[in-house]
This record gives sequence, C-alpha cells and structure tokens, in this order.
Amino acid sequence: MQLPRNLTALILAGAFLQGGCASRGPVPTFYDFGPVAPMATVPASTPPVPVLVIADANGPSWLDSQRMYYRLLYADAQQSRPYAYNRWNTPPLQLLSQRLKTRVAQSGVKVLSTTDAAAGIPLLRIDVDDFSQNFDTQTHSSGHVSLRASLFRGHRLIDQKTFSRSGPAGSADAQGGAQALAAASDAIATDLLTWLGTLTMPKE
Repeated sequence: MQLPRNLTALILAGAFLQGGCASRGPVPTFYDFGPVAPMATVPASTPPVPVLVIADANGPSWLDSQRMYYRLLYADAQQSRPYAYNRWNTPPLQLLSQRLKTRVAQSGVKVLSTTDAAAGIPLLRIDVDDFSQNFDTQTHSSGHVSLRASLFRGHRLIDQKTFSRSGPAGSADAQGGAQALAAASDAIATDLLTWLGTLTMPKE
C-alpha cells in the first residue's frame, strides 16, 4: 500500500529528528569552587603588610583549560585522565588565583593586581605544581593541591614556601572531586596567610 505523500514526509522528518537526538552526547556539567564562605580557621597572625599584589597563578598548560583531570593511583599514577562530560567553568589556574585573592582580602589585606601595582608594594607569586583528583581505589578519592608561594619586594625575594593539601571527596565522581579541590584550596589559603603572618618585611 502506498502511503500518502504528506504522511511519508512526516515519517521521514520524525526519523531524522530521532536520529539527530540519538547522535547527541550527554550535556557537559560545569563546576567551580562554589560561594566563598567565612574562613573556617582564622590565622593567629596577620600578614605584615596592609597592601599586597597577588599575581595570577602560573602552572602547567593542562591547568589552563576547563577540563577536569583525575589519576587512578591504584592503576597508573603517572597517567592523568580527563573526565569525558565534566568541566570547570573557568580554568583551575584562574579559579585558584581568585580564591586565594579573596581569602587574603578576607584577612584585611588590600589585594591589588599586577596592573594596579605601585613601586614598593610586596608581590606574591604563585606557581602551581598539582591540582587533581586522585583515586586510591575505585570508590575512594581525594582532591590534591600543591603550590609554591614566593614573596618579593622589588626584585628582592623575601621568602618562599611550598604548600600541599589533600581532602577526601564525598563521592567517587567529578562532583566529589570539585568539592574536595575547593576545600583543599581553602586550606592552602589559610596556610598561606599563616605563613605571611610569620614574615618580617624589610624596610625599603
């Protein structure tokens, strides 16, 4: 039996739409650090400067993209793997830079960018070594952040210290990793403020 022309067209159109829907992959999910809450731990000492320039963090090129990475320590610790359908809404280097600036500002220090810097204002430089979700087993992971902080005044290095923090993920997926990395970043911000509070700034 021959179908009416208009009915045939409708069937073909429906088949085309179904095929188009089937060819689409899952919609990516985007994460960030979430709202900035009050600092859980207030450093015992405060930074010795009222104004501080904080440069944007430097790091390996894979941290300058929106891809979320994880490592299977129990299988191949040398391989960094990207999640297929999960992304950061901003590259991790930018997320971490902004979080550290916000936390330092919460301590009462006026934070400036390098474009606003004036002569004589101390400069804090951040070099990120690692920022990833590490799986010890298939069901347990943690967020790990490691960075090196260097404080300069002019061209003089005042001090330098390496910070490393890990925090357990609440779930063995990208969401748990994002939460763990946010918590680890906040913990490093507290450590950073404590370190700055121990320094003595030389006179110009």
